[in-house]
Amino acid sequence: MTTEELKFSYKGIQYPTVLCSKETFQGMEKMEAREEDVLIITYPKCGTNWSLQIVHEMMLEVHKKEPTMIKGMLEFGKPEKYEFLNQEPSPRVLATHVPCETIPKNFFEKKTKMLLILRNPKDTAVSYYHFTNKNPTLPTYDSWDLFFKDYITGNVIYGSFFDYTLQWEKHVDDGNILVLTFEDMKEDLPRELRKICDFYGLALTDEQIKLIQEKTSFSSMKEKSGSTHGDLANVFFRKGEVGDWKNLFTEEQSKEVDAQFEKYLAGTKLGNMINYKKYCTF
Repeated sequence: MTTEELKFSYKGIQYPTVLCSKETFQGMEKMEAREEDVLIITYPKCGTNWSLQIVHEMMLEVHKKEPTMIKGMLEFGKPEKYEFLNQEPSPRVLATHVPCETIPKNFFEKKTKMLLILRNPKDTAVSYYHFTNKNPTLPTYDSWDLFFKDYITGNVIYGSFFDYTLQWEKHVDDGNILVLTFEDMKEDLPRELRKICDFYGLALTDEQIKLIQEKTSFSSMKEKSGSTHGDLANVFFRKGEVGDWKNLFTEEQSKEVDAQFEKYLAGTKLGNMINYKKYCTF
């Protein structure tokens, strides 16, 4: 497929043609949310697989059985998937990259507890660049500079990082959203795991938290990725580092992202959580 054939637009946002469809989005709008669902929300390359694995291990410890885990994102697949999802037992662990405004409204009406993972926009860009070039379902780029031009203008699959993040600002105080950052999880995973436990009311001991920490470290997940992600293991697990953006960004590109952050997120609650000054300056 050509680059243009690999993507289509729905409500002004680009999505991967191989994985999503207009019909699936229409089906998703009618999906029945539950209060006990776990919905993990991320812009691409902000810790999706990591947080999914964490919640999976937590649910396994609490319920002593495999939780209902969707394969891929909530928006992937055929429209009939939602009929099957409606029959699945709780708790259901779901994940999505779609913008806030595209998430089915009854997730908000039911006050479903959502876990929003943020990551600094520069590391996100570098991780996304490598990911899109390795993933056969996404458009590829001949150079980092070409990708950066699309990223900074929001002309990538799932749209602008800045628009995406800003949309969540109006929900940050709803009471049913826990916001964590990739960087904080890297810095002190046990602390962030405890936040997730408290948020979802999961009674896990310190010993169980330690076990989950060991199972969900980047090195542990990368080691097992052959069995969990098959041929796409190297696509999903590359470095998992903080600060890798300094290896690709030019000074001019860095300033362009600085300007976008200042325009959209500076002074917002979510912008402050990203800790931009600490993680995004040379």
